[in-house]
Amino acid sequence: MITKGALEDSFSDLEGLIEAVDVEGCLRETRESAGRAPTRSGFLGASAAGVATVLLGVVPRARAATGLSASDVSILNYALVLEYLQASFYTEAEQAGALTGKTAQAARVIGATERAHVAAFLKLLGPQAVKRPIFDFQGVTERQRAFLKTAVAFEDLAVAAYKGQAPRLRSRSVLAAAVGIHSVEARHAAWMRELFRIKPAVRAFDPPAPRAHIEAIVASTHFIVARPQTKATRKPKYTG
Repeated sequence: MITKGALEDSFSDLEGLIEAVDVEGCLRETRESAGRAPTRSGFLGASAAGVATVLLGVVPRARAATGLSASDVSILNYALVLEYLQASFYTEAEQAGALTGKTAQAARVIGATERAHVAAFLKLLGPQAVKRPIFDFQGVTERQRAFLKTAVAFEDLAVAAYKGQAPRLRSRSVLAAAVGIHSVEARHAAWMRELFRIKPAVRAFDPPAPRAHIEAIVASTHFIVARPQTKATRKPKYTG
């Protein structure tokens, strides 16, 4: 679990990590356009326990019924929350019906893939799986350019997250599955980058991202909420 001290130490590195993961500034622009750019006071305002609970739920320390180690269960639940985030994002975009052309087609294909990832994790984890959070994407699924910016950021973030955790997995079969998902997420990232008209690959090597930093970035978006959010100017929509 992330401690408050760890969050405080991490904040000074958070913007640097966002720059490393979010090469084209898509995640930053999405947060700023929604008035959600993180500040030290805002970032530390939520308790560390609250952030960890919202993102990951409570993962038992005992060995999972599936025979997986407690550490592997924790990592899988971490990945599951990221897959929940992506699957809900693409599903909401499909239901909003605001996307057109190749972007709409890509959202349907990638959304189906992300939902398949969620289903696979749920099957693997069984009763150890954390519950799906509630999401409010603040309207970015209803505007094509904003959708693409956020999609690029989400896919890049997922690639960095899988890369960071793969060496920590103890089960070889789970590692093989995670590597398989990692390559798919990388293809998603390249596809969305092409649609957004930015270079699919901008450097020879991509760094992994530590788990605490990924969690901090996700928390800074405020896309995970306590209850479904709707606005009077928009019809109620899928929120996870």
